[in-house]
Amino acid sequence: MNILIWHVHGSWLTSFVQGPHTYLVPVTPDRGPDGLGRARTWTWPQSVRERTPEELRDTDIDLVVLQRPHEIELTRAWTGRRPGQDVPAVYVEHNSPHESAVDTVHPLADRSDIPVVHVTHFNRLMWDNGRAPTDVIEHGIIDPGHLWTGTEPRAAVVVNEPVRRGRTTGTDLLPGFAAAAPLDVFGMGTQHLADRLGLPPELCRTAELPQSELHPAMAQRRVYLHPVRWTSLGLSLLEAMFLGMPVVALGTTEVREAVPPDAGVVSNRPEVLNDALRHFLADIGHARRVGERARAAARARYGVQRFLDDWERLMKEVTR
Repeated sequence: MNILIWHVHGSWLTSFVQGPHTYLVPVTPDRGPDGLGRARTWTWPQSVRERTPEELRDTDIDLVVLQRPHEIELTRAWTGRRPGQDVPAVYVEHNSPHESAVDTVHPLADRSDIPVVHVTHFNRLMWDNGRAPTDVIEHGIIDPGHLWTGTEPRAAVVVNEPVRRGRTTGTDLLPGFAAAAPLDVFGMGTQHLADRLGLPPELCRTAELPQSELHPAMAQRRVYLHPVRWTSLGLSLLEAMFLGMPVVALGTTEVREAVPPDAGVVSNRPEVLNDALRHFLADIGHARRVGERARAAARARYGVQRFLDDWERLMKEVTR
């Protein structure tokens, strides 16, 4: 099939485009949010092809995969076809509802012609989906390999824009965790984070690394810390498990589903999480054993082939 999809979430899309189809990614001269084109920091197959808005009007399209509400109008304007009516469409909802945990109405709640595909069961439960058909296709991760060495007795954290996102990503909790384990925070917009948190630099180092360098850097740290209060299930948490890292995480959103009891420590009690951090830093053998179980659990549930198979099933239903 020819599938029209915007480059919105690079990590998720990298897994999605591993399927057997042709993926048409809009590109605009400014390569802005609606026309990023092919990825520059991920490796995508040649089946991902850039198309300008002008080219899309005369392109055969079998399915539109929407990810933002305004893409419905973009599809109509750029292709001359209405998603869900002139061309089959699905809407991937990547996020948990932000305005309210239970009362946020999904933008497609009043439509029955475009299925909403959530990435976690928690998200589907919390959104008010109205009369929209819904499905859940959990994340699929391209296995980076068992890279964990744990040679640095520090905790890795991956979060973009931690200052701006604040309590959502648990940024306010980092000083408490830093008392148990020195932190290495990776992600965009992490500069000067230690100063903003009032932490000495040695307890909160930051780095913005290209994708090719991120996984090896994470894997050198002894443990992965996931302090997020309220976002969808973070791909970085699953990637850490694939790397063979033991994880310490808040027990919020879908985390308890993703991290079995023997793959790390999940709790909403900071003192329990701090004890776990200290234990992993003090005992590298314990960290190795737990990390191996985390990797096994992640591979069993979040493998990319299962993800692609789930999408094949749904796409056949939608385009039938």
